[in-house]
Amino acid sequence: MVLKLDLAGSVHHVTILARRPHLVLSIDGRRHVVERLDEAGDGSRQLTIDGEPIAFVRAGSADGVIVRLDGRSFALRRLDAAAEASAAGGGANVVRAPMPGTVIVIHKRVGDHVQRGETIVTIESMKLQMKLDAPRDGEIAEIAAREGEGFDKDAVLARLAAPAEG
Repeated sequence: MVLKLDLAGSVHHVTILARRPHLVLSIDGRRHVVERLDEAGDGSRQLTIDGEPIAFVRAGSADGVIVRLDGRSFALRRLDAAAEASAAGGGANVVRAPMPGTVIVIHKRVGDHVQRGETIVTIESMKLQMKLDAPRDGEIAEIAAREGEGFDKDAVLARLAAPAEG
């Protein structure tokens, strides 16, 4: 699962690659190892990421988290992919690759009916397999990739038929 985070107006893609023995994240395609999280009594915290200590303070806000690093504050919020696709006007009709990779399994065919959240295709990127799901209920109009085929980030892998106007 790829999390989309808005950090001060810039969108970043974060994937958890491993949780043990350390947290391993892919952030915008770059691998990072989070080795430690220490908390001080004053509310400050320190992470060790890729061997570098990083001191920070965080606080909740109405729509996310405020993080303070090196004297600067950053607003961080998680983006809801389904709401974002709906707001994009028709974006909910496509299944896009969140990062470059290879198609492992195509689970559906053109004409198949799918429900929101049902897996359409499984991909692999950086040795991590990920299932890409239907963004809404509908009918598969196009499968734009083949098993074993490579693709770039944001490539359309499948398309749903436009919803009927009624």
